[in-house]
Amino acid sequence: MLIDTHSHVNFTAFKEDADVAIRRALDEGTWMVNVGTQIDTSREAVKFANQYPEGVYAVIGLHPVHTYSQHLDEEETSFKSREEIFNTEEYIKLGQDPKVVGIGECGLDYYRLPEQTANSTLYTSREQIKQLQKDAFIAQIRLAKELDKALVIHCRPSTGSQDAYEDILQILDVEFGNNKFYAEGISSRQISNFKWEIHSFTGSPEGAQEFLKRGAYVGMNGIITFDKTGNMEAVVKAVPLERIVLETDSPYLTPIPHRGKRNEPSYVKHVAKKVAQIKNVDLKEVESITTVNAKNLFNLV
Repeated sequence: MLIDTHSHVNFTAFKEDADVAIRRALDEGTWMVNVGTQIDTSREAVKFANQYPEGVYAVIGLHPVHTYSQHLDEEETSFKSREEIFNTEEYIKLGQDPKVVGIGECGLDYYRLPEQTANSTLYTSREQIKQLQKDAFIAQIRLAKELDKALVIHCRPSTGSQDAYEDILQILDVEFGNNKFYAEGISSRQISNFKWEIHSFTGSPEGAQEFLKRGAYVGMNGIITFDKTGNMEAVVKAVPLERIVLETDSPYLTPIPHRGKRNEPSYVKHVAKKVAQIKNVDLKEVESITTVNAKNLFNLV
């Protein structure tokens, strides 16, 4: 058994065959957690979760790129983000559903901030956009604590920087009462017993340790199968198997051997195989331990 802890079958990429993709994964013994990025995709995730008695769950929340509107054009996606103000009451209502197991994906995304121009307005000022993202992130941390749901964090720093990861850590320390953490020095003390993960981690091995010290699970996906820098291999080696959760981030980040195709939850097995290869352990061990991790993170039964 495997659990894809972060998929988006609730996105339009699966409009024509979502049920087929979900059934394919379930038939192979793979459960999934579909993650919302706005209120509408969050509702879709909950809808899908309730169509299946077992193996399909939902995470609801507001992605940082949707805290303002801009055109996003990357290798695997091109769209205009639709601005949304985080509405706590609407997400509380949605979060009452028993198939909702987490809040997110929320966090900070500095990679796609618009360039500053002479005609910049409130919503194109980089610092003001960062603040919009931080405000929405903090609201979702507090909602996760209120609803006792896992927190799923998205973080993508500026090119050549770890800035967003550093800001995420600082916010977490403040929100969990450890704002003196840095001045006192890092200890083995976790920020709390609160369950949370850093999704699609691409930072440094040293950065991963900062999250681990605060109790995080670390999400690994198809990037580890095609990264040529050596960084992701180093990260996988640095993170104990007991803190790794597997994910696809489908329809994006398709792993080898399916590069060039739409990603889907059933492909999480290729992430598991790569983790086993890098750590030089049996695949069954990876499957067993990461499944236990995912169940613990999301309180799945």
